[in-house]
Amino acid sequence: MDPCGAGVRGVGVLSGVGLVGAGLALLVDGVHVGRAGSPSTLVDRGPRAVARRLDPARHGHGRSGEDEAMPRRIRPADGDAALAAWRTDHDAPRTVRATAVRYSLEELAERSPGHSVEVRVPPFGAVQCIEGPRHRRGTPPAVVETDVDTWLRLVVGELTWAEALAGGTVRASGERAALDTRLPLWPARR
Repeated sequence: MDPCGAGVRGVGVLSGVGLVGAGLALLVDGVHVGRAGSPSTLVDRGPRAVARRLDPARHGHGRSGEDEAMPRRIRPADGDAALAAWRTDHDAPRTVRATAVRYSLEELAERSPGHSVEVRVPPFGAVQCIEGPRHRRGTPPAVVETDVDTWLRLVVGELTWAEALAGGTVRASGERAALDTRLPLWPARR
């Protein structure tokens, strides 16, 4: 019996995605998500499209129109540990700095939900936050971008927003791009 109803003849597996020849079923972890070669194929739409197809309620489809906060990817205990390690040694390993940045971006988005400002801390992450006009495509109307060390110094209170702007280590453009009332997230311990 063919559970997908597609006459599956053979399956090739790549990164957990089963791909079947032209006109056959597309399987992800054994779940039918489309037909290879059809307009609904998710192969060239990427992992987010596959995730939305597998769990539409979690990925923004099938909701009543309400915005929900993105689920945290960094556990608070891991984020706090990474921040503590970075506070002790600003030259902490890359993985520690990456975790601290991602955790602090998630915290900013949780404390200031919205989609009108995009905060970028390359290469580790970006988040949309602050209420206002919703950004859907392209560059949002307000963008804040800075480097890893400046961002972490801002979120722990070692550097003020005004100092970062004056020093040229933060680039902020557009309405609502000033984060001076939202930072620091965790004031420096004295």
